[in-house]
Amino acid sequence: MSKDIPKDVLGAINKKTGKNISENTVKKLASGVDAKTLQNEAELRKLIKQVSDMAKIKVPESTVNDIVKAVKSSGMSPSSMETLVKMMMKK
Repeated sequence: MSKDIPKDVLGAINKKTGKNISENTVKKLASGVDAKTLQNEAELRKLIKQVSDMAKIKVPESTVNDIVKAVKSSGMSPSSMETLVKMMMKK
């Protein structure tokens, strides 16, 4: 993902969640994410929980499993995370 979070994505996230998540909060969380995070299931689950906590939204275990499965099966890299965010915003 680029260093600057597209304003439309952050705006869509805030609108969809009804929360006001700042760009700095997202950047702080994202700074700890690397390719190993996406390849390690335990780390990926930890990241999903951190995002859930940040947004103050409970994510059902079935949804966590779906996200993990999608990331692992796609061989997703950090550079394609923006695509995942946009895909999830359509749900």
